[in-house]
Amino acid sequence: MPARPAASRRTVLRGVALTPVVGLGLTACGSTDDKPTGLTGPVELGAESEVAAGSARLYRDHNVVVNRAEDGTLTAYSTICTHARCPANKLDGDRLICPCHGSEFDVATGKATREPAVAPLDRLAVAVENGKIVARPEA
Repeated sequence: MPARPAASRRTVLRGVALTPVVGLGLTACGSTDDKPTGLTGPVELGAESEVAAGSARLYRDHNVVVNRAEDGTLTAYSTICTHARCPANKLDGDRLICPCHGSEFDVATGKATREPAVAPLDRLAVAVENGKIVARPEA
């Protein structure tokens, strides 16, 4: 059986240099075991007056964004990004932005408007109870 040629010094060094980069990539898009999850039950977010018509409010502590249409209708979505399960934590007008990979979502519809996420945000049931906005998982 013929002997395999020895790897050149350049080949070995290239492999050593790329190993940490590959590991970082796998870690960034890897397991969701330590990633936040969506709501498991109802949560009181704040006063109804906190969300004016035609605007949205981000409730970072609960990973929820609430949008109020011009007609007063409320919609709510989980802010857990559908790409890598990071909490999207920046609200810029009607855009919710995820810091992990730059995905963006429309807060009125929950639709992904910028990749890498392509799936919409999870919609939540939202209601006003005793003057407070309450969100809960949709049934």
